[in-house]
Amino acid sequence: ALKQELEKNGYQVYHDQTKYDLINGQIDRSKAYNTSLDGITKIMKENPDIQVTIDLHRDSVGKNKHTYTMIDGKKTAIVMFFNGMSQTPEGPIEYLPNPYKEQNLAFSLQMQLDAAAYFPGFTRKIYLKGLRYNLHLRPRSALIEVGAQTNTYDEARNAMEPLAELLDMVLDGYGPQGTCEP
Repeated sequence: ALKQELEKNGYQVYHDQTKYDLINGQIDRSKAYNTSLDGITKIMKENPDIQVTIDLHRDSVGKNKHTYTMIDGKKTAIVMFFNGMSQTPEGPIEYLPNPYKEQNLAFSLQMQLDAAAYFPGFTRKIYLKGLRYNLHLRPRSALIEVGAQTNTYDEARNAMEPLAELLDMVLDGYGPQGTCEP
């Protein structure tokens, strides 16, 4: 659905639907980022024009927590921008470098600010975590949580239009040749 919304705005989108957490027929999320790194790296090598990467998820929350907002009269799942910092409180994680950490933070912050202005209540806080989550591949990489397991399909689907609008606003605001300054 996000692909369709972005294509309406003129973006070319490569949608990788590989199940990186399915290992030998079993769900195993413990190595999903390691497994997906190989796949994403191959895709980007075959498609060097890719300038933005988006890892779209749903969050996991308590079974009694159901959050949504109303946008254009529709129940819409709330999104959260997630950033891998490649560091602990003691400092950088040397074996997980992310040369684009500042650009990725700026990317998610701008989407957060635009969401507050145009779609109040559509986003949760920006979440910062120590590892890098494959956000080191491009200066505009985002891990986005769309709702949670407690949201309906329609609520998650309804989030794609405002999310695509946010992405378009932020991407359109970048300078010549798609440069991104933190």
